[in-house]
Amino acid sequence: MAGIREVVTLQLGHYAGSVGAHWWGLQEASFCFDPVAEKSEEEIRHDVLFRAGRTLQGQETYTPRLILMDLKGSLGSLKKEGDLYPDQRTNPSVAWKGSLTTHEEQPSPANPFLQGLDRPEGNRPSTANTSRTRPGDRPPAPERPDGGAQKTPRLEATMDAWSDYLRTHLHPRSVLTIHQYNHEGESGRLEAFGQGEKLLQDDSYLEELEDRLHFYVEECDYLQGFQVLCDLHNGFSGVGAKVTELLHDEYAGKGILSWGLTPVLSRADPQRNLYRLLNTVLGVVHLSSHSSLFCPLSLNGSLGLRPAGPVAFPHLRYDASLEYHTSAILAPVLDTVTAPYRLQTSPLSMVQLADGVNFSGRKVAATVAAVPFPMAEGQSLPDALCSHQSAVPWSPLSGCGGQRESRCFAQSVVLRGVSKDLQVSNPPPGSEPKSILHMCETGQEVLARYLYTVSSQTFSTSYLLRGPCKLLAPYPRFFSPQLNKQGHLLDKPPSAPATVESIPVLAALQSSAALRQTLDHFYTELHHMDVRRWASFFSAGVEMEDFQEALHELRTLSHCYKLGSSAEGSEDETD
Repeated sequence: MAGIREVVTLQLGHYAGSVGAHWWGLQEASFCFDPVAEKSEEEIRHDVLFRAGRTLQGQETYTPRLILMDLKGSLGSLKKEGDLYPDQRTNPSVAWKGSLTTHEEQPSPANPFLQGLDRPEGNRPSTANTSRTRPGDRPPAPERPDGGAQKTPRLEATMDAWSDYLRTHLHPRSVLTIHQYNHEGESGRLEAFGQGEKLLQDDSYLEELEDRLHFYVEECDYLQGFQVLCDLHNGFSGVGAKVTELLHDEYAGKGILSWGLTPVLSRADPQRNLYRLLNTVLGVVHLSSHSSLFCPLSLNGSLGLRPAGPVAFPHLRYDASLEYHTSAILAPVLDTVTAPYRLQTSPLSMVQLADGVNFSGRKVAATVAAVPFPMAEGQSLPDALCSHQSAVPWSPLSGCGGQRESRCFAQSVVLRGVSKDLQVSNPPPGSEPKSILHMCETGQEVLARYLYTVSSQTFSTSYLLRGPCKLLAPYPRFFSPQLNKQGHLLDKPPSAPATVESIPVLAALQSSAALRQTLDHFYTELHHMDVRRWASFFSAGVEMEDFQEALHELRTLSHCYKLGSSAEGSEDETD
């Protein structure tokens, strides 16, 4: 087996923390530590994102190779140092023998839904979600007393911070708290790009970040790159710009895959709405410039001054106002599209994945997904795909509006959750195949042939995985009653809805012509506006000259997605 190709993840901002909390939970749900199980059955190599460790007491741990930055007051019950490794400040006898005065602040109480996770084994509530875990890992969360039929107000009302649904233990070097700004309240907020940039010009934060990066990087045998999850709508956009610039300069040749995350937007006052657009535009320009590939990720229909409503999914009943819900939809998408460089057998690296999509200067990608992928109970993959011959059944998740109808130049597609016995058609002997898909000999061939059929001009790379996205509490139960436990469609809803334990997911990273319209729209909205009226935004650190240069770079970037254009694009349009 090839050596581990490690990846370091950075989460920057509160919504990035929300998506990350669900993402780490999804990965933990797929852990398999059964010594009897065949290693060949594991498709994902978890050591790419996780690291094994040991506490001072000799306890084994398995934690994400993660650095997260968030604001004061945003971490809820999460301890900065974690709870796996004793911190010397809480055990002063390790380093100090003199007199001591202790001033202790009462921590925020843990979410009641997670409190059972840290009890001794014999005192935990019983759970149907039994699984083997490495020492130091949290066990599965307890089942709800109702057996799975979620009473929404009970659970959702307790989810105030992303730590309320983080079931994964973190390393003490993961959490970096920003004390200069507040998470809540109307004052002291990190709301402008320039504020975020300035944070990493502060030697204390920069040194802290570099120290944590060196800790993770220096223990890697073969670092393939970095995943950056960054809030795009607030001042963390500027933090992400400086972080990716640092990674680009310090770790030349390594992959940097960046995700600009935006929650579903509510009606806001004009100033806050414009701030959001300015942060988004500056983030797109700077993050794409310093990354191998940058992808906006959001359930908003669009991200302009007048954002379109949230994306609808046929088999989800989610509340778009809850970050707990929206981040839970984005997490399995993120887990799916990043699978190619985390596979046990694939030689593909993060850089190669990006290179397959970003050619001709197209360093901004779009994401599409079907959550869950519509597949009937017992249905074969050829039958499922044949019912979607006119268009792939996925929804745009990058704020690109009518992306489904747009030309796609290149894409990396992953379909997961199709068991081996359902990947090809098994017709009775002597019967005629229903379609060319039913003639394929492997599931991978079925998926590749289908993608060519619906989009013959697109350069497609595809992956078919047997394992679905497994779901453990406190993942929200917002599924249609028409789904069974495996997330497959039933002919009719049962009398008692099942608790969905896993779902098949179809997701893709695309270089899409729809991005031209999206980027052009950003440019037009700001180009025709006298932004000098919003002096408070620019007083935070963005020079007007730098902003105008960023607008020009945005326009140049949009030309890369013009049909029939080369990397330089065409400048035949006037301003």
